[in-house]
Order: sequence, then structure tokens, then C-alpha cells
Amino acid sequence: MDHGSANDDDDWLIEDDEPAAGGAPAGGERPWRVLIVDDDADVHAVTRLALRNVSFKGRELELLSAHSGAEGYRLLSTTPDIALVLLDVVMETDDAGLVLTRRIREELGNHTVRVVLRTGQPGQAPEQRVIIDYDINDYKAKTELTTQRLFTAVISALRAYESLTMLERSRAGLGKMLAGVADLSQDGSLREFASGVLDQVSAVLDIGGHGMMCVLAVPGQEPSVLAATGIWAGLAGDGKLPADEPLRPAILRALADNVSQTGVLGTVLPIHTLQQQAVGIALSPPLAVGEIERELLALYCQRIGAAFDNQYLFDQVRNTEIATVALLSQVVERRAPHSANDAGRVRKLSMRIARRMRERGVAEVDLTAQMIGMIGLASMLHDIGMDEACADLPSAAIYSDAERAAMQRHPELGRLLLERAAALVGAVSYLTLGALVAAGHHERFDGSGYPRGIRGREIPLCARIVGAAEAFDALLSERPYRAAWPCSQALDHVRQQAGKQFDPEVVAALLDVVGPDCRALDA
Repeated sequence: MDHGSANDDDDWLIEDDEPAAGGAPAGGERPWRVLIVDDDADVHAVTRLALRNVSFKGRELELLSAHSGAEGYRLLSTTPDIALVLLDVVMETDDAGLVLTRRIREELGNHTVRVVLRTGQPGQAPEQRVIIDYDINDYKAKTELTTQRLFTAVISALRAYESLTMLERSRAGLGKMLAGVADLSQDGSLREFASGVLDQVSAVLDIGGHGMMCVLAVPGQEPSVLAATGIWAGLAGDGKLPADEPLRPAILRALADNVSQTGVLGTVLPIHTLQQQAVGIALSPPLAVGEIERELLALYCQRIGAAFDNQYLFDQVRNTEIATVALLSQVVERRAPHSANDAGRVRKLSMRIARRMRERGVAEVDLTAQMIGMIGLASMLHDIGMDEACADLPSAAIYSDAERAAMQRHPELGRLLLERAAALVGAVSYLTLGALVAAGHHERFDGSGYPRGIRGREIPLCARIVGAAEAFDALLSERPYRAAWPCSQALDHVRQQAGKQFDPEVVAALLDVVGPDCRALDA
């Protein structure tokens, strides 16, 4: 019990000549939470009376009460956003307030809440020792606390709390922003990148309830929706920005002028890029954030502008690679039409098998998105070693020994061609994997394949995947010497060849992605 209670000092919290500051109603703003921790009920009543009309920056005070240090700790541990604790020193023990102060900082890890110690017995806890030994923000004897001085202490504490929380939000937002930019650097399409941008904007600004849309405008084309959430989620797969979209004029104006637009319908934030494109993020309802968040968002938009440029160029390079590889595969098909597969189908199936193996966790290499993409491109080059000798072979399933020898040379020829090309690149690329695929797609898991007769995991994983995808596609395709096999027959053959021609793990993944009736191939 603190013997220096309100009843002992007639001038504690008396009305003095200076009026207490009042304020307008908070207008729906969240109030400042102030916790009164004191074992004297009169202290709570008088404090509430003195602070009844106080507001700061348009926000009123919400006064909470605790009558012991233990009760105060429970409230602080379960109630968010307490800005200030008016804390008595002597309660259930002579140092209950000091113990609570230490628990707030050390156990709760709360270094933003402001703590003002109030005591009726200054000698019990000398001010200099308390200020040095404990992380408190003010120390007041109850005898000196007039209404005006209490008001001054409270407003000073709230101002300090606001500054600290703004710094903490800035730090946390900056951390999310930096982490987000790092996450966005992962390989993926421009649409996947845009979806990641929306996720990060939502995290930085804590606006998960808003609808967001990322729009790309390229000269001569209609603006397209790269990614969308909330009320616009249905536009993400549609591609084009609807002509009747209410926010369309603001979006076009923001992209044309590179200036943010805010109105009753929403906010549009342009992202500056160096390429011949304009990118913007639309949010609805309108963005209502503080200055710190606005500065963070402006900085974030600057960072991701450069990332958009990089991703756009990456997409262009990748599309060029795909077009070039598709052209090469068509040249191969013209050389040996009797053995040609649809390169696009084999690419798609190879990538789906690789993804399924990653999901199953059975691959011995890290099947990243980049690796899976390279396997897809490499699959289209598997027969690039087909030469004129192969092209002149008859359209038959059975060859003479000389013809078979000519056919079995093409994996090695393909490997040599692609290894030479890969050497010009220097780093691991789809050409590197293409050389492995070309050399190994006719090897068999049991070692009876060609050209080297290697077995099991001696065969590179990319070659095992493409070998199975290419063989399965060939079974479903018509050849001059036979009709296309029904799906069920092709699936039975693949199952029977698990552990013989094909890697059993690759077969399991292939069966998963194809489905029992091959309809999943068109998904």
C-alpha cells in the first residue's frame, strides 16, 4: 500500500489557474490507451476526473485500470497499443512498480510504451537511482502533480510514444520492403512478379482488406491487368483492363502523367520504369495512410520500378529463347518427320513432371522454377542431332543394323552441337541441359539404352524426365508405320517399363500429371 495516497495531500491533482486542455471528439479515431496502475481507488477516480477532457491530435484517451503490479502486467501482455502507464511504486510490495517496469521492458520486450512513475513516498525509491536503474520516462511525486502538470506529463509521453511507434513502423515497413524486393527477384513471369508486388504492398502498408490491381500499359496496346486481388480478383486471368472499369480514367491519367491519383473510388500509384511501358498499382477504397507509410511506398515504388524493368527484359529474353528453340525444333522435324514429336507438348509435359517431382520431394537436384524452365527448353532440343543420314531412313519401326547405327549416332551429335553452343554462354543454361538431354534421352534406366548404356541415376535427371515425356508423347502420336495408341494402352506401357526403360520416380510423377484418361494433358 502506498501511504502517500490522494487523501494525504490536499494539493495533489488540484485544479490550478491553468485550465486542462480539452479537445474535439476523436471523430472515430482510435483513442490513446493509458493504463493507470495503483492500489488506491481514489487515485484512479481523481486521475480519470483530471484527464476526462484531454485529447491529443484529435484522439481522446481511453483510460484502463489495474490495482496491482500483477494485474498491470496481465493487461499489458494482453492489450495492444497501450501508449502510457501511470504507475505507482508501492503496491502489493514496496517495489511492485519497479518490478513491473523491469518486466515490461525485459519480459514483454515492450520498449515503446511510456512509463511515468508516481509515488507518495519519494524516499522509498530515490529519483536519481530509479531514473538510472530503470527504463522509465518520468518520475513524479504525487504532491507535485497538479492537473496541469499531469496533463503536461501525459501529452509529453504520448508525443514520445507516437514518435517511437512511427520509427518502429518505418523500420518494420522498410524491413518488409527490402525483404519484398529480394523475394521479387526470384525467377518467374511478369504476372507472377506483379502478384508478388501486390503481396508486398499489402504487407508494407498493412492493407490486406483492400482490392488491389497491377496494370501494365504498352504503347499501341490496351492496358492489361497483370495481377489483382479483392474486388478486382476476377480480372487477373482476363488480361485486359475493362473499358467500363470506374477507375480506368484515373489509371490512364496516372500512367500517362506518372503522377499518383486519389479520388473517392480509389488510389492509383504509378511506378516509373525505363522501358517502353507504364506500370501502376490501383487500390480501392482510397489509400489512407500516414506520412511515414507514404514515404515508404514512394521508396518501394522506386525500387520495384527497376525490378519491373529487369523482369520485363527477362521475359523478352525468355520469349526470344522459346521462339528460337521452337524454330530449331521445327527444323529437326522437317529433317526427320517420321520420328518428330510436338515440341510444345513435350516441353509442357516435361515441366509438369519436374514440378510434380519437386512437390513429391524425390528429385536428387534442386528443381527450382528456373531449372524447370530450362528443362522445358532443353526438351525441345532432344533430337537436334538428327542429320541427313537419319532423315533418309525409311519410315519403318525396324531398321537394318547399318540404319540403326546411323540412328543411334544422333544423341552424340546433338550433345556435341549443344555443348559447343553452351560454351559460348559460359554459365549453366538451357543449352547445358539440352546437351545432357540430347545425349541421354535414349538411355534406359536398366542400362540397355544407347549411346553409352548408362543406368539409373547415372543418367542425368533432366534426360530421364524428357526421355519419359518424349516416349509417352510418341505413343500417343500417329506415325507412318502405326496408329496412335489409346491413352490406356500408353499408360499401361509406361507402368510396365518403370524400372526398365524409365525411372520409376519419373513414371510416378508422369502418371500423376497425366491422370487416368490423359485429359489432364490439356489442362
